[in-house]
Amino acid sequence: MFELQAPWWEMPARAVIVYAALLILVRLSGRRTVGQFTPFDLLVVMLLSESVFNALSGSEHSISGGLLAAATLVGLNLVVAMVTSRSERAHYLVEVRPVLITRDGVLFHDVLLRNHVPAADFEAALREADCDLAKVACAFLEADGKISLLK
Repeated sequence: MFELQAPWWEMPARAVIVYAALLILVRLSGRRTVGQFTPFDLLVVMLLSESVFNALSGSEHSISGGLLAAATLVGLNLVVAMVTSRSERAHYLVEVRPVLITRDGVLFHDVLLRNHVPAADFEAALREADCDLAKVACAFLEADGKISLLK
């Protein structure tokens, strides 16, 4: 139950590889936060976790192996958080820069499409700000998926 079936270093190595791959995939997938997930997004996240389980654990089914993998993932997350908080370059490798989607009342539809943002989300941001498009000086799609408006 507690005895590792593989060398001790294999679980952390697997965790690093899976973490890096998922970080890249999530970075490429878009700008939605958990609160903005559609049912489809949630399904993809659940299936993603299931699909990487074997890559993460290999043939290891011990409690020690699972805890070692979990500790490695949490440690990696802490390291990424520390590095990105201290380095702007690293921050923008992991996170994304805000994207200009409107200037002087002109909506850039191609930017919305490229970032997979429905026009309805932009319209909702306008309603929340109690503003119409003609009065918007600039609007940005933020890294967390929210739309910020400057009147």
